[in-house]
Amino acid sequence: MTEDAQAFYGRWARLYDLLATRTPGIVTLRRQAALACRLESGDTVVEMGCGTGANLPYLREQVGPEGTVVGLDFTRGVLERARAATATYDNVHVVRADATQPPIPDEDGVDAILATFVVGMLDEPARAVDQWCDTLALGGHLVLVNAGRSERWYAPPVNALFGVVVTLSTPPTTRLRYDRDLSGQLDRKVRDAHDRLRARASAVAHETHAGGVVRLTGGRID
Repeated sequence: MTEDAQAFYGRWARLYDLLATRTPGIVTLRRQAALACRLESGDTVVEMGCGTGANLPYLREQVGPEGTVVGLDFTRGVLERARAATATYDNVHVVRADATQPPIPDEDGVDAILATFVVGMLDEPARAVDQWCDTLALGGHLVLVNAGRSERWYAPPVNALFGVVVTLSTPPTTRLRYDRDLSGQLDRKVRDAHDRLRARASAVAHETHAGGVVRLTGGRID
């Protein structure tokens, strides 16, 4: 992540936290993502790009007090809010780290990895998916949740609004027009990541939410 992006997400951490926890339907989506990780009591789960920690309590629900939840993010501002949100849990750990270079020894492995709205920020999302798959223990699950343009029949007005959101959430947000197609670029990154997960997984589940904008793909890696 660039310094501009880190500064942007740090500066808007409070607003991001409100959107991450108060957007209509977001709680249901986060619970569904946690369930898709197929966790059991005592498991270890890592969230890549945990942001302000909105998913971490739901992941802890799945692993119980005997399990371990690790949230990784590279932006100090959002991590401060994540630490505050999970301070009462002794088995939830928030670490400043790059999601493309997670400090997890390959030989240890983890039972599940969750990445929500992350791959669109990466230069090589498919490569990151490969790395995350290699980090999982045998039979572990990787779950990706991302947003992209809808393909449903009522897509045009939905995608118009989505395009505005993408533009306003792209650092440095000092202009409303960019030389590149931001929505198209995001679509390609999301497609590459989800396609790579499908290619690597022995069992795949996929569903869409929010008018076809949000895609959840989970896979078992054997």
